[in-house]
Amino acid sequence: MPVPEAMTSVVQRTHPAAWLWLSAAVIALDQATKFLVTRFLELYERVEVLPVLDFTLLHNTGAAFSLLAGASGWQRWFFIGLACVVSVMLVVWIWRTPRGEKLLPLALALILGGALGNVIDRAVHGYVVDFIHAHWGASYFPAFNIADSAITVGAVLLILDAFRERR
Repeated sequence: MPVPEAMTSVVQRTHPAAWLWLSAAVIALDQATKFLVTRFLELYERVEVLPVLDFTLLHNTGAAFSLLAGASGWQRWFFIGLACVVSVMLVVWIWRTPRGEKLLPLALALILGGALGNVIDRAVHGYVVDFIHAHWGASYFPAFNIADSAITVGAVLLILDAFRERR
């Protein structure tokens, strides 16, 4: 069924910054889930959700895969600063995206929301709250959270958009 012309013109006129609502939703969902996990689980407590998925409360002072977690504390401020600079760049990029674009601002909004969700943790706690722990038998994937998931999905969509642009 074709899209009515009035709807098409609304989509084309919509400024990409309208996607920032998605960033806010990611931040809210991320912070809400982290609040619940920290409220109901003790540090390192494991709750099996599925045979391949646990909720385990962990504190990550490093970056992805606990990179620099063992550093003396400077990494907290480095990662906060880096995420803030990247977030400003993402907002500018979203703002400058041509009207009518969908995939690129969607990807950027997910990455922005995830980055800010983790910045809030670092600023408030000094670490990122991770709790989603996937595994296969005794092989565990590093724990992550909703913000990390949004960043990952956003990065995949950004790559898809880049391939789409080549065509």
